[in-house]
Amino acid sequence: MALIVDVFPAREDNFGYLAHDQASGRTAAIDAPEAEAIRAALARTGWTLSDILITHHHIDHVEAIAELKAAFGARVTGPAAEADKIEGLDVLVGDGDRVTLGESMFEVIATPGHTLGHIVFYERAGGHLFSADALFSLGVGRMFEGTPGPMWEGLKRLRDLPDDTMVYCGHEYTQGNARFALSIDPENQALAARAAEVAALRDAGRPTIPFKLGEDKKANPFLRADAPELARHYGIAGADPADVFAAIRKGKDNF
Repeated sequence: MALIVDVFPAREDNFGYLAHDQASGRTAAIDAPEAEAIRAALARTGWTLSDILITHHHIDHVEAIAELKAAFGARVTGPAAEADKIEGLDVLVGDGDRVTLGESMFEVIATPGHTLGHIVFYERAGGHLFSADALFSLGVGRMFEGTPGPMWEGLKRLRDLPDDTMVYCGHEYTQGNARFALSIDPENQALAARAAEVAALRDAGRPTIPFKLGEDKKANPFLRADAPELARHYGIAGADPADVFAAIRKGKDNF
C-alpha cells in the first residue's frame, strides 16, 4: 500500500495537499492554508482528515488549523521551534524526528531561513517531499528570519535527496522564478528547457507542481550556489557558496 497525494489550489497562489495512507485510511493535510479548499478536497476524494502537518508559522500555512481541528478532531503536528507562534499544535517535532501516518512515515528535516524553525516532511518510501516555503520550483522562499549559511546548509540536505523525489511546495511561483534564474544563468540548458515547459503549462492553465528534484538540482540557481559560473556572475569567484547564495537571494529580492 502506498501514500497518495492530492494537489489543489488554495488562497491566491498557495498549494494545498492531502496525503492519504492507503493501508490505514488516515489522511493528513500538509499545512492548513484555507479550510474551504481543504474541505472541498476531502469531499472530492472521500477521505477523512485525521492529521495536519505544519511546516512553519506564517498565516497562509496555519490559518485553518482551528477550524479543521474542531471539525475533524485532527491531530496537529508542527515545529517545536515555532510552538510559541502556532496555536493548536498537539505534537512537537524537530530535525531528525519521524512522523507516522498509518503505515507511511515522514522524516522531519530542519530548513531554517524562510523562518527560523521551518521544517519539511519527507516520505522516503514513495519519494514525496513537502517543502512548503523552503524550496520552490526554480527558487526558494524569502529569507525573512534566517541567515544565508544555515539556509544554504538546509537546502544542501534537500539537494542530497534522490533525484526521483517529487517536490510539493507551498506556492505557484515558478514562472517568476524562471525569469530571474534565466537572468543570472542564461547558458544553463536545463534551466532553459524547464522555463519553456513552465511557460507551456501556465499558458494551458496547468500547475507547475509537483516537480522532480533531480531536474531542479540542474536548473534552480539557489541549489547551485556552489557552481563557479554563478559566483562569476556576481563577481565573487572563489567565494564561499553561502556568500554566493546570499548574493542570489538578494538579487531575487530586488529583481
